[in-house]
Amino acid sequence: MVATDLATSQRATEICRDFDGWYATVGVHPHDCGGFDAATVNALRDLTKDANVRAIGETGLDFYREHQPPTLQERAFRAHCRLAAELDLPVVVHQRDSLDDVELVLAEELGAAGGVMHSFTGPPASVPRFVALGMHISISGIVTFKRADEVRATAAAVPDDRLLIETDAPYLAPTPMRGRRNEPAYLAHTAAVVASVRNVSVSSLRATTTRNARELFRCAPTP
Repeated sequence: MVATDLATSQRATEICRDFDGWYATVGVHPHDCGGFDAATVNALRDLTKDANVRAIGETGLDFYREHQPPTLQERAFRAHCRLAAELDLPVVVHQRDSLDDVELVLAEELGAAGGVMHSFTGPPASVPRFVALGMHISISGIVTFKRADEVRATAAAVPDDRLLIETDAPYLAPTPMRGRRNEPAYLAHTAAVVASVRNVSVSSLRATTTRNARELFRCAPTP
């Protein structure tokens, strides 16, 4: 479960205690970082004491909607990355209209545990840059959209050992479920398109992305 502020970070950790194989992230989304300060970092650090917390985020930079000033977003993003490096946890990164700025921050702040570029829509040429930094690339339901040719090209360009797929639920439901509230069952539609553009079977893609997710987030295989 991916959190977007302190309240959802707390709730995610609580929910994951009740379900085997469920894991949480803790962090503050760039849309919600208006009050981000040292106390916020300390609160996030405390939440990571829960064994089910496996990553820091969602954090990053969003210069499209820009609900918060870019300077404040960057300060919070750097603090998240430093906390992740301190705790040897991966970081879950949101970016919109900020690809170069995100790359710069990661180059300066990313820890050894790396992370994931969530719901990635960057061009294929950007993939090697983020892979070189230690990031995984996660593809969402956008890849199924009619006009998402560049995202499909990007999905085809990600190295096998850095590829992930995701829902971004409740958003970005894939075709043919577009417009509905997204849910995990719909991931099958995303997987089918990603497998097609990579010329592999869905079962092969499932094995690859499951292995990558388990390794990145240090999750034991499901019994």
